[in-house]
Amino acid sequence: MPTFKFVISDPESRKAYQLEVDQNRAAFIIGRKIGEEVDLSPLGLTGYVVKITGGTDKDGFPMHPNIEGTVKKKVLLSGPPGFHPLRKGQRKKKTIRGNTISPDIVQINCKVVKKGEKPLEELVPKKEKKEEEKKEKK
Repeated sequence: MPTFKFVISDPESRKAYQLEVDQNRAAFIIGRKIGEEVDLSPLGLTGYVVKITGGTDKDGFPMHPNIEGTVKKKVLLSGPPGFHPLRKGQRKKKTIRGNTISPDIVQINCKVVKKGEKPLEELVPKKEKKEEEKKEKK
């Protein structure tokens, strides 16, 4: 089953937390746009309101706030997001995704606008380190 990976950034603690949720649980986010504020109570993060800042689709193309809809387009970019020029005035044609979240989006980046009662460290489970998995395989 496809999943959304939420990357929730906390500006106060300057940390980012990753939360993987299947698309059935996160169906409330489909159709939302970059810049909108969303309540994450359906994901178990009661009291947390986040602002959607971007994302990536299943092919790795970034979302762009100026392209309406869920389309994938090739556009001429002169700066971020999606392209970081090396020289002044440099432009490049890049493929980017629209600003609306669809089932094709895999990663959703967001930042905390309103905190809940419990800190994010308690609510979001930590991933185990890969080193521990390697030791178990040997």
